Amino acid sequence: MTQQIATNVHWHHGEITREDRNRLLNQKGATLWFTGLSGSGKSTIAVALESKLYEMGKISYRLDGDNIRLGINKNLGFSAEDRTENIRRIGEIAKLFVDTGVFALSSFISPYRADRDNVRKLHEDSGFRFVEIFVDCPLDEAEKRDPKGLYKKARAGEIKNFTGIDDPYEAPAKAEVHLVTSEMSLEEEVQTIIDYLENEGLLSA
Repeated sequence: MTQQIATNVHWHHGEITREDRNRLLNQKGATLWFTGLSGSGKSTIAVALESKLYEMGKISYRLDGDNIRLGINKNLGFSAEDRTENIRRIGEIAKLFVDTGVFALSSFISPYRADRDNVRKLHEDSGFRFVEIFVDCPLDEAEKRDPKGLYKKARAGEIKNFTGIDDPYEAPAKAEVHLVTSEMSLEEEVQTIIDYLENEGLLSA
């Protein structure tokens, strides 16, 4: 984990609590962490879920891998060290959204189990909900889809450290939600997540 370098800094508490914000929004914020291979459907599911939650009067915000790398993480590459820092920063950002009572829909390959576990711990240590969603797609199917042409470039040696080709992907051992994209429709995937949120009491305060 990244060490605290700045000294003489202290958390400044306000008067409005997380529970106050939850009641205002009539939902309990949580990070929904979509993990899976490139092309597995993480972003597609997150977009559809965002729309469904909106229709239900619930507030969410998508934190997408490419979008984040175009902004706050534009100085990071794809080495193991940079991937770890990428996920750490996202975990901290997601926590801020959860603290406001919002669902943070975080779509990141996040190939290393230890990095995802660190983000989970970051949430749990603060009493925040972290829901790991494994978007399970066989490599051959993800490569067949290849929506951005990245697998083709990786196979040609034009992209290094590409997950599933020359970098590993460590699947979750105990994800809260397991979506098998080769067997489920987009509607079924979204409804599975909605059902989980409902059963966990997160869709009301």
